[in-house]
Amino acid sequence: MFVVVGVSGGIAAYKTVQVVRALVTNGHEVHVVPTEDSLRFVGTATWEAISRHPVTTSVHDDVAEVRHVALGTQADLVIVAPATANTLAKMAAGISDNLLGVTLLATTAPVVVAPAMHTAMWDHAATQANITTLRDRGVYVVGPADGPLTGGDSGPGRMAEPDEIVAEALALVEREPEAPAGDLAGLTVVVSTGGTREPIDPVRYIGNRSSGKQGVAVALAAADRGAYVHLVAAHVDGSVLDTALHHPRIAVERALTAAEMDTAMRAAAGGSDVVVMAAAVADFSVPEVSDVKIRKEDGTVTLDLIENPDILIGLVRERGAGQTIVGFAAETAADEAELQERGIRKRARKGVDLLAVNRVGWQQGFESARNAVLFVDTSDQVTARAEGSKRAVADALWDAVLRLR
Repeated sequence: MFVVVGVSGGIAAYKTVQVVRALVTNGHEVHVVPTEDSLRFVGTATWEAISRHPVTTSVHDDVAEVRHVALGTQADLVIVAPATANTLAKMAAGISDNLLGVTLLATTAPVVVAPAMHTAMWDHAATQANITTLRDRGVYVVGPADGPLTGGDSGPGRMAEPDEIVAEALALVEREPEAPAGDLAGLTVVVSTGGTREPIDPVRYIGNRSSGKQGVAVALAAADRGAYVHLVAAHVDGSVLDTALHHPRIAVERALTAAEMDTAMRAAAGGSDVVVMAAAVADFSVPEVSDVKIRKEDGTVTLDLIENPDILIGLVRERGAGQTIVGFAAETAADEAELQERGIRKRARKGVDLLAVNRVGWQQGFESARNAVLFVDTSDQVTARAEGSKRAVADALWDAVLRLR
């Protein structure tokens, strides 16, 4: 794949070296287009060594080959990382006063930006208006993350990590060879995603680490393959929902607690062909939510917990004729044998047609750009495995669903 990586002038440019390296290592042809200012942070020699291609900032180089236009027209994917406030403003206004600006105007390929700037700049109304404009045009925004910034400050504005940028960008263009677009055409699909938050008081809640990335990837894969998708989203990280919100075949509904998710899913599932329960629903909630903040000076606090309804079992119990129901199970397991055993038991208990089982831990499963999943069907056997980006796992899931149907 022909990938253009634009680099604008921010300290986070050093992380973009890993973006380029990952793309090249995975066999992609990468051309780096830095701004003049970005070369103050990472020099031309580094970009040429990592990308294995000559690098220039000028529209006047290789004029006979019209390189300033050819980069954009040949690109299968364009990534801008870091995308500074200045570069985002130029993109929104269509300013092309450097090679990166010309390339962006000349391309029809998917464009991914990874913003990086101080929190005050990210929160500024002008930057937010520019981001809205770019999203409305179909530009995909990864991040920014919330964390430590250069200079000792902390907050939103930190560039997303290289592996996340690469995974999200490739997910926009990758497809499984055996799954041509359109093989889900005519199907109505309901997908849940994210993690529910069960309130304790106006400040605190019981929650989990789900980012919503896998469920959104499942929804996008279905829509891109022709299905109409009703996506029910609990809490999701950052910009995870952005692409789904602008997809013509995806309707997004928010349901932030287990009770709201139960109501929304039961209503949406009626008449649908496939239901995929990918959300991480909290198993427990408190019987009574405090109207005021619980304070330490009030003394020792003991929380009584009640079990939330099992939404997936309820959906199976009320399923319509011909409906396929898919569940997800996140398990801590010592090895694949234990993971498989737990998956088989859970599939039988839930009664679903297909269960996607993945191992989770402190550094695995949640909040990651990648996933590794076993698929268990009604034969109580592992019928398929998938590992890679969450979009690749999503396409593998739909391949398994089609085999069942």
